[in-house]
Amino acid sequence: MLAAMLGTIIAMSSFQTVYATKQDVEAAKKKVSSIEEEKKKVQATIKNLEGLKNDAAAYVKELDGSLTKLEGELDQLSAQIGTKEQEISDTGVALEQAKETENKQYADMKLRIKYMYEQGNTSYIDMLFQSADMVQLMNRAEYINKISDYDRKKMDEYEETRQTIADEEQKLKTDREALLTMQEQTKAKQESVRTLRAQKNKEMQNYASQIDTAQGQVDQYNADLSAQENKIKQIEAEIRRKEEEERKKAEAARKAEEEARKKAEAAGKKVSATDKAASYNVASLGNISFKWPCPSSSRISSGFGGRTSPTKGASSNHQGIDIPASTGAAITAAASGTVVVSTYSYSAGNYIMISHGGGVYTVYMHCSQLLASEGQTVKQGQTIAKVGSTGYSTGSHLHFGIRSGGRYVNPQSYVSP
Repeated sequence: MLAAMLGTIIAMSSFQTVYATKQDVEAAKKKVSSIEEEKKKVQATIKNLEGLKNDAAAYVKELDGSLTKLEGELDQLSAQIGTKEQEISDTGVALEQAKETENKQYADMKLRIKYMYEQGNTSYIDMLFQSADMVQLMNRAEYINKISDYDRKKMDEYEETRQTIADEEQKLKTDREALLTMQEQTKAKQESVRTLRAQKNKEMQNYASQIDTAQGQVDQYNADLSAQENKIKQIEAEIRRKEEEERKKAEAARKAEEEARKKAEAAGKKVSATDKAASYNVASLGNISFKWPCPSSSRISSGFGGRTSPTKGASSNHQGIDIPASTGAAITAAASGTVVVSTYSYSAGNYIMISHGGGVYTVYMHCSQLLASEGQTVKQGQTIAKVGSTGYSTGSHLHFGIRSGGRYVNPQSYVSP
């Protein structure tokens, strides 16, 4: 990582901590969006099911109307059949009476005929010849004819009446059969409508069940959304808390550096920051002695100060030294102190910053693995990380920097292999 970013390294450590938390916020918001989409799909399904259920309910209502109408028709047919049966019964009685009258008239006529036959018609002849005059004779003859005509006429009338009644009886029976057929057809239609209504009611129950299930999903989605929203609030609150905490830490570090600087100036202790001598003798900064941080390598591939930027995004003002080494090689603490930063950034990759007190810090960048955590106290020579090539880097190496009095100094002035 390039040292241009390290001018505000304390603040940067705060940024990286918050950045990871903001990723959690974004992940939670994406989850909310996903749940919202799924919820909309289920709500659309519910709307469709509600429409189908309403259509089925409307059809059932229509079928209920048809059943009511059919029941009315059946009642009417039953009444008509009852009327026809009564008429058939009455007609049967009338027919029997007509037959009885006809039979009686026929019996009377047979008696008269029998009487005339047995008497040889002499009584009628005697009655005619015993007439006092021609007028009486004619009257008696006419009377006898009228009796015969009457018998014939009555027989014809009775027969006609009997036939008429019989025809009416047959017609009533035919009408009754037609009504019974209509009744059976109407009952069959009624049963068909009832079956269809039962099917539609079952469909409605099925739709209602699906709607209940879908509504349960919506309720679950609402609960999930509420949980995610609460999670977002908690994360955002944690972000604010960490920002405030890091701000306070940065302010405390700044004040400590300022205090150390003032004390150093008051005591007349001053270290040249521009000493570029490549001396490898161990030196101290204030009362702090440093030890070479990469035991497996003693080579420096890029020194402190101006240089040509080795890769895109890297600074040409190098605020430390680069020590090339194999990936996984041990990185040790240059001096005892407290780890104040142990995190990842895009430019520095995995890196650690150790506070040694008096406003003095050491920085170890591009690590493949971090072995010390924030707040941990480490001793000089303790392995705190492993060499790597994370962040803005062109190869496996350790970027080592020393910060004092709020600015970076040349590490080669204070440490050697």
